[in-house]
Amino acid sequence: MDVELLSGACGAEIAGIDLRDTSDGNIKIIKDLLFEHKVIFFRNQDITHQEQIDLSKCFGPIEKHAYVKGLPEYPEILRIVKEPFEKNNWGENWHSDVSYNPEPTLAVILKSVEIPPIGGDTMFANMELAWETLDEKIKNKVKDKKALHSSLGVAFFVDNYKGMEARDTNLEEYSNEHPIVRTHPETGKKILYVNWTYTKSIVGIDKKESDDLLTKIFKHQERLELTCRFKWTKNAVAIWDNRSVIHYAIADYFPNRGLGHRRIMDRIAIRGEKPF
Repeated sequence: MDVELLSGACGAEIAGIDLRDTSDGNIKIIKDLLFEHKVIFFRNQDITHQEQIDLSKCFGPIEKHAYVKGLPEYPEILRIVKEPFEKNNWGENWHSDVSYNPEPTLAVILKSVEIPPIGGDTMFANMELAWETLDEKIKNKVKDKKALHSSLGVAFFVDNYKGMEARDTNLEEYSNEHPIVRTHPETGKKILYVNWTYTKSIVGIDKKESDDLLTKIFKHQERLELTCRFKWTKNAVAIWDNRSVIHYAIADYFPNRGLGHRRIMDRIAIRGEKPF
């Protein structure tokens, strides 16, 4: 096994591991690497849909997205599609997946199916490190507070993406409150648990102060020294601890610049626990 760090903040590319091997020993190695590096990457993993599902189940129960249908024969897998003529990427702003759920996603296993010849990288940022390096005055203001996370509604996930199909177009927006500083259940580490996309307000303070604090926190979260960047190749797999990182799918292959390309990714999410 070979481990190559992507940055000093988070992320490692792992060679010498076969993701089809779901033995207890191999899964322990993968989990240990995940908790250490927050997001890990494996290239040349030509795994089937069922093998991706089998791997995911080793981390916990699989969750289905609230708004978007999975593949017809494999509903556990949500296929993320950007068509060549579309300008937006699904997930192109900083976020933690489904942070608006009562029990947000524990981890995501994402496999590349079709990738553009240029662009379409994904950024990740370490939110344990973000909390450690946050301004002390802001820390003291938010350490015991909760934030409201909104699901934004079904249109947010399907309207700009022809390849994404809603489970039910009448599903309404919903919200949940979570601690701004959550504790990782495996490591005990403190995590800055807000994100630009879904976090809308800090509970218990007026809107102006809430907006001001969140703006400062969001700017801190996207500092480059907290991040790593992964360039996709076909049949690459990323596994990230969705509690410990936020991520950003970069939409930098523009149709109006002659860079319109299709990008297809197969995503499986593992249900997490109620943040504490």
